[in-house]
Amino acid sequence: MEIFKYMEQYDYEQLVFCQDEQSGLKAIIAIHDTTLGPALGGTRMWTYENEEAAIEDALRLAKGMTYKNAAAGLNLGGGKTVIIGDPRKDKNEEMFRAFGRYIQGLNGRYITAEDVGTTVEDMDIIHDETDYVTGISPAFGSSGNPSPVTAYGVYRGMKAAAKAAFGTDSLEGKTIAVQGVGNVAYNLCRHLHEEGASLIVTDINKQSVERAVQDFGARAVDPDEIYSQQCDIYAPCALGAVINDSTITQLKAKVIAGAANNQLKEARHGDMIHEMGIVYAPDYVINAGGVINVADELYGYNAERALKKVEGIYGNIERVLDISARDGIPTYLAADRLAEERIERMRRSRSQFLQNGQSVLSRR
Repeated sequence: MEIFKYMEQYDYEQLVFCQDEQSGLKAIIAIHDTTLGPALGGTRMWTYENEEAAIEDALRLAKGMTYKNAAAGLNLGGGKTVIIGDPRKDKNEEMFRAFGRYIQGLNGRYITAEDVGTTVEDMDIIHDETDYVTGISPAFGSSGNPSPVTAYGVYRGMKAAAKAAFGTDSLEGKTIAVQGVGNVAYNLCRHLHEEGASLIVTDINKQSVERAVQDFGARAVDPDEIYSQQCDIYAPCALGAVINDSTITQLKAKVIAGAANNQLKEARHGDMIHEMGIVYAPDYVINAGGVINVADELYGYNAERALKKVEGIYGNIERVLDISARDGIPTYLAADRLAEERIERMRRSRSQFLQNGQSVLSRR
């Protein structure tokens, strides 16, 4: 892998390799863009096939966080960490304390949080060495479990998408097929049920399905049957790549709005559902409630203030839809454009500020 060529192609700022022999730490911190502010992104621990795969994952995820944070209206850039190792057996206190010291050494350019393979407890250990960490225990001023807040953001974004498709954002009487009923999706179902929507649910975990059936009167279907349900809204809330050649032909929904990451298997699938007239709420815009919530910790966490910001996902989805209509492009591209335009405005503003400052100095 030609690292500098890759970084130049996609405009990455920094790649940091962190090693601690005693604890076994092997971590890679990728900082994509800090135009809007310090880079915020979680720490993922995974058994990568090789070091190149770990580097590629860190870089890919960091860029995704730049777009997610920018589209969410946060004054934060994008970054990500991957730790090479098995989270079930390779963790130890010394590892996360050593990692915390590396984060501290970046002097606030990068702020971390939990991700796949890491926990609140891991973040608490990192917090022993640095303040540049979010998603720590509530005892330290954290927001706690992000699932309910993420779900609320998806709910708000779904209402905005519904308004574009049906002329009203009311979900009363709408039939919504929810794929996956984990922590986020269960809380989403609660909001939908309270508004009077009819729910169809599926999950590989039968207990999760039974819980939704019992609590919300949902109708359960087998996992492979969720795509072909007669419904108004399809809400993918489990695995990624669920919008693909096989599933698109089965869809009957007019809206796709759910919590899952990387819902499009390929970019062309976003083009296909756009041509079909399906209103798609891009995943990293609609599921940004969690990062909006933890970002509020940087100001001293206030739940009411955080939820108010999460409500803004409704407006963010509306802006994506406006750009889609304005430029005649699918919404997944419109989401990228929303993020890119915000970053570019800040770059121009900074450039103008510096030019004005130099002009003043030259006249003295």
